Amino acid sequence: NASLLGILQHPDGTVLKQLQPPPRGPREQEFYNKVYDSDCCDSILLELREYLPKYFGVWSPPTAPNDAYLKLEDVTRKFNKPCIMDVKIGQKSYDPYASAEKIQQQVSKYPLMEEIGFLVLGMRVYHMSSDSYETQNQHYGRSLTKETVKDGISKFFHSGYCLRKDVVAASIQKVEKILEWFESQTQLNFYASSLLFVYEGLCQATTMRLSDVTLAEKRRVPKGVLSGGDVLEYNNNNINVINSTENGKIEASISKGFSKFYALHKKACSKRHHSQLSLEVKNSEQDNVWKSSSCITQEHLNGNVLPQLEKVFYHKPAETKESANVEVRMIDFAHVFPSKTKDEGYIYGLKNLITVLQNILDN
Repeated sequence: NASLLGILQHPDGTVLKQLQPPPRGPREQEFYNKVYDSDCCDSILLELREYLPKYFGVWSPPTAPNDAYLKLEDVTRKFNKPCIMDVKIGQKSYDPYASAEKIQQQVSKYPLMEEIGFLVLGMRVYHMSSDSYETQNQHYGRSLTKETVKDGISKFFHSGYCLRKDVVAASIQKVEKILEWFESQTQLNFYASSLLFVYEGLCQATTMRLSDVTLAEKRRVPKGVLSGGDVLEYNNNNINVINSTENGKIEASISKGFSKFYALHKKACSKRHHSQLSLEVKNSEQDNVWKSSSCITQEHLNGNVLPQLEKVFYHKPAETKESANVEVRMIDFAHVFPSKTKDEGYIYGLKNLITVLQNILDN
């Protein structure tokens, strides 16, 4: 799937994104070159680097010197079970030079773009309850209306047990930083560009490493005793202890990487690929929701397990508000143009997205 979209994972921790045909590919390359120019001393562009994947130039395979790839940081690499969402930002997903036909095509794909200011292109969420991923493709995002967009996006922040309010809060802070940057600059306008959200799906509420003891949730498992490699389980506030062999190994390697994320991405490198981009959509298991608005952090469970668990359930100290491990990066720059004005369409989309995230957090 990944290579079909021209995204390849490199063992060195980068990803290779195949350059799109002109003018889009060269325009994206030019954008990265400008922002990451070693002689760059423009404070606006230097700050912008904080919000992009790192860029390592253009790479061509020795066997095919005419094939060009952008070499980019793999933003998902540090995560064990990366949860990934791609949100297109702005009121227009066509650029100022688009033909009438292109404009019509883009508007008809999602007529609400102008009003909502963003569009979910895809998401992939790890559910701890079933140890599996739920995937939504572009059709999911296009089905969302003004009334349903809040619930549609909140799905991304649900672990199968709890709404990850820590992740929502951290995401708001990151998007606000990007909004501040947009409010400060009048030299670039972005069309059909996205924000990439990534957070760790192995929420420490239910899985924590304690020497040899893994606290992991598995439903409907027999009770056991706590010894070296066993697993402590809590499920709807019943605390069970299950044997580590029954629990099975937690896979650490499932779908790491930008590459899998790009399989969500609707922009294939060429039209002929579109038919291959079907994505399986699983219904989330809502039957076993651990109803809590916050997830428990590692530091609660240092020291002796059982006495500490009492504290975990009955007392949540205020000082453990460590910020969630969340990345929000701008990606996709095939339609970035020089400008003399603020990018009002993008700003509108960011503000509306922040409002929706804030509503998810408050309710």
